[in-house]
Amino acid sequence: MQNLEEGHYFFSSESVTEGHPDKLCDLISDSILDACLAQDEHSKVAMETVAKSNMILLAGELTTNAKINIDQIVRDRIKEIGYDDEQKGLNYKTCDVIQKITLQSKDISQAVHENKKDEEIGAGDQGLMFGYATNETKELFPFSHLMALRLSLKLTEVRKKGIIKYLRPDGKTQVTVEYKEDKNGKMTPLRVQTVLISTQHDPNVTNEEIHKDIKKYVIDEVIPKEFLDDKTQFYINPSGKFIIGGPEADAGLTGRKIIVDTYGGWGAHGGGAFSGKDPSKVDRSGAYAARWIAKSLVAAGLCDRALVQVSYSIGIADPLSIFVNTYGTVKEGYTDSKLVEIVKKNFCLRPGIIIKDLKLKTPLYAKTACGGHFSREDQGFPWEVPKKLEL
Repeated sequence: MQNLEEGHYFFSSESVTEGHPDKLCDLISDSILDACLAQDEHSKVAMETVAKSNMILLAGELTTNAKINIDQIVRDRIKEIGYDDEQKGLNYKTCDVIQKITLQSKDISQAVHENKKDEEIGAGDQGLMFGYATNETKELFPFSHLMALRLSLKLTEVRKKGIIKYLRPDGKTQVTVEYKEDKNGKMTPLRVQTVLISTQHDPNVTNEEIHKDIKKYVIDEVIPKEFLDDKTQFYINPSGKFIIGGPEADAGLTGRKIIVDTYGGWGAHGGGAFSGKDPSKVDRSGAYAARWIAKSLVAAGLCDRALVQVSYSIGIADPLSIFVNTYGTVKEGYTDSKLVEIVKKNFCLRPGIIIKDLKLKTPLYAKTACGGHFSREDQGFPWEVPKKLEL
């Protein structure tokens, strides 16, 4: 690795495709959530999925008036992803689908939402949630992670469109970017140092073909040319072979890709996963609200970067704490503490109000499960639309 100038450093972010075992599980969990919300917006869902050796195990809590066929939802999602043969790692037709699902605990429901108005609904659990935004891209999102996410989405696109016919569903991406940080903490991406892609493939294809096609149809289509130079390194299937994939090669589990789902290692993470959880769980709604706040602060020009933390207690509506860190980029005349006051003035962070403001009872969650929950403005996620702030 090359030596860097003072104030320059490398930062890496990764992503995975929808056929990765963990993302397969996220997609199944969120597909069940969407199916419930489509019929009953008050559904309470906490759905975990495990995948291994042609088997899907569903475990969790589900309280809903929706009439859904969980077995069919699971098989349809697996088919859509492209797992139609055990040789690929999973077969939607023959896999076992095991259900271990109970109702939501009465202890939780009475504390959180029973007989309560929207503004009184308590948090579904304790926890701390983070949101992050940076003006290094028009999406107000870290460039390194934006590239990793888009590479994973492009891998899936070229496979499903038949542009690269020999690809299989499983895959991973990683991008290392050289950044410059100025004396005020502002981050500027300068160039891409390394692109790493591992993609599952049919057995009858050479590494040379894979290298050529991935470079042409994936990397060159995603990463802007001005960020690539003669020092950029490309690693494509460095293991030499990636035929066995999916849940046959590696067990999958809902909620195991929390950094892929958020900011690619930038900012911070409270530890709570998103997929399979209805919005009464602040692991999800609180994190979406924190991103909304951070993006609104940066979009308003109050800072170049913002990290927002919100913390909750189960059964209590108001957050226990709100924290803002701008890494020294806050604009003249403001302080991080003053930004906290602006947040309190402009955002109601009670879970019931977040759900209403961000339309979180809409069945849109399967769209979030792969490719990132943030930065994807084309998907119509309400938390990606900055709020005009009253200062």
